[in-house]
Amino acid sequence: MAHPVDVHVGKRVRHRRWLVGMTQQQLAEKVGIKFQQIQKYETGANRVSASRLWDIADALDVPVAFFFKGIEDAQTKDADALSSEAIPADLLGDKEALDLIRSYYAIPENQRRRLFELARVLSDVA
Repeated sequence: MAHPVDVHVGKRVRHRRWLVGMTQQQLAEKVGIKFQQIQKYETGANRVSASRLWDIADALDVPVAFFFKGIEDAQTKDADALSSEAIPADLLGDKEALDLIRSYYAIPENQRRRLFELARVLSDVA
């Protein structure tokens, strides 16, 4: 059974890879390994060594600490606190949400601000 820390780190690798629009194959090539190994890291099936995590962080342009962010929350979160929310507990695990975020940041800044304000007004109405 996979260790919870390995699963968390793997999820963060996958989330960052999705955010930058990189495939498993592309990340594997940058790191110098097979894409199947990236799959195993992302599921937590295999533990990522420190040196490999360093290479992955470099390829994804984030500090190594990025992969551990939120680990305390993930281990201690209260399921009841999120049950009444419309937001999924693992928002970054939702491919549609990541696509939306990527598309949002592709919009020019002045239009993005107006879209943000519209979304804020619409959410207050609902």
